[in-house]
Amino acid sequence: MQQASLNLIAIGIFGMTMSVLLGPMLNISPAIPALATAGVLSFATLDTLSFQGKGVTLLLDWVAGFAPQHRDRIIRHEAGHFLVAYLLGIPITGYTLTAWEAMKNSQPGLGGVVFDTEKLSPNALEPLEMQLTLERFCTVWMAGIAAENLAYGNVEGGGEDRQKLREALSLWGRSPAECTQKERWATLQAETMIGENQESYQALVEAMKQRTPVEECLQIIQLNCQN
Repeated sequence: MQQASLNLIAIGIFGMTMSVLLGPMLNISPAIPALATAGVLSFATLDTLSFQGKGVTLLLDWVAGFAPQHRDRIIRHEAGHFLVAYLLGIPITGYTLTAWEAMKNSQPGLGGVVFDTEKLSPNALEPLEMQLTLERFCTVWMAGIAAENLAYGNVEGGGEDRQKLREALSLWGRSPAECTQKERWATLQAETMIGENQESYQALVEAMKQRTPVEECLQIIQLNCQN
């Protein structure tokens, strides 16, 4: 079951428990919390089985969106992906900053940066070039985590980024220990790149807050990198 659905179920059970305990004091009918909890559990189960947890993700993202820090963290996370991809020469075609935008673009999670992978087709690359391209993507995948850590000193997102890295490395026959080592290496690489390009990164964050088109975001990075 998706973690978001588990969280929602836990919230529902907690709410029912509190309603039962406080119901007599507040004159709340026992049927009300029971029906509410049944509705939450049914929604979470249906969402998990039919929509892979996307409904719960949309709901939780919408609720969390009322907290400015939540949205700011997502923007900084995605700006990390965006900047490092640009610095490593990976073509960028778009980005999303909410679960709804991500779902419309067939992306998982709360947002994401879209790359033009056709320009990096494995069929056109030699084995060494493929390995170097994989290493570039590993660094890009870890860049969101690196950006969060630099900005807040902790990380809340990035689970799907780690999964992408581990799945890709597993296809190359890397062991779990090697995947962990590469993850740490890529995160350090991304932190270094973002730290050395702070002006570009901060300008990009502000631009993404305004939903600036990709082409203009690229120009902003280029301008700040030249200064």
